[in-house]
Amino acid sequence: MTADQVAAFCLSLPGAREDIKWGGVRVFSVAEKKMFALFHLSTHNDLAFKVDDELFLGFCDRPGIRPAPYLARARWVSMAAPYPLSEAELKERLIRSHQLVVGKLPKRIRVGLLLDQPQGDW
Repeated sequence: MTADQVAAFCLSLPGAREDIKWGGVRVFSVAEKKMFALFHLSTHNDLAFKVDDELFLGFCDRPGIRPAPYLARARWVSMAAPYPLSEAELKERLIRSHQLVVGKLPKRIRVGLLLDQPQGDW
């Protein structure tokens, strides 16, 4: 997937929005401030996203995937383009990252964003 395809997919997820922060980082978030993915535009479209705690070390052992700078404590991984995951796996990981972040939102916000319903296939 290209960076533009990844960005379009992230924006297709429920409640997702995009902002440019920190001098050139494309941030994809829900509820205005809860990030689930980001691109470091200055470093050749490095992509970072959150993974499940129990999968973090396994992802970091895979070629081309490393702990995300400044976000590894929160179990984020980073990879440079071309991304070392298939399109299907990358989409699955981005959906899961979105779900992990949405799951931490207060129920009143999830309901307000229509995010408290079963997640379907995108």
